[in-house]
Parts: sequence; structure tokens; C-alpha cells
Amino acid sequence: MSSRQVSKLFLQEVRQTSRRTSPSTLRPAYSTLSFSRNYSEGSTGTPRNSAMEDSFTKREKANEDYFIKQHERELLAHLRDELKKQQKKLDNLENKLEDMKK
Repeated sequence: MSSRQVSKLFLQEVRQTSRRTSPSTLRPAYSTLSFSRNYSEGSTGTPRNSAMEDSFTKREKANEDYFIKQHERELLAHLRDELKKQQKKLDNLENKLEDMKK
């Protein structure tokens, strides 16, 4: 069967179906398309073997580690300051309590 005959049969079938159904039922059924992303193993952010580390990943890891250590130092210094303030308040309250006992 040639392509011309196939298209002719298809049009006849569509015409017959359109007579039997309403226009709203003739809408094509769209299938949901899904795409998957395939990343190469060497792109940034993918898990790698330890043997595959290059200078960029080593430098990035060193920068991240440095930032984390700096942040932890800042937090620790802040906590020490808060502890000193609380200790002063506690000492002050103890002194007031002793004064009240006298």
C-alpha cells in the first residue's frame, strides 16, 4: 500500500469518526514527555573516585574546609564572649544574694 493510499484511508476514517463524535472528543491525547539528564562523570558536583581528583576539586575542597574552620572559629569566639557575659551576670547575682543575706 502506498503512502498516498494510507493517507487517503486515514482521512476517510477521520471523517467517519468525526461524524460520530463531538469535536471535544477529537482532541489528540498528548503523552507526557520525560527527559533524563546524562552528566559526564567529570562534571563538577558529581561523586568521584579518590583517584580521579584533579587540582580544581582539591582547591575547592581546601577553600570549603578553610571557610568552615573560619566560621567555626567565629562561632566559638562568639560563644566565649556570651559565656563571659553570663558569668559576669551570675557573679553579680551571687554578690547581690550575699548582700541580702547580711
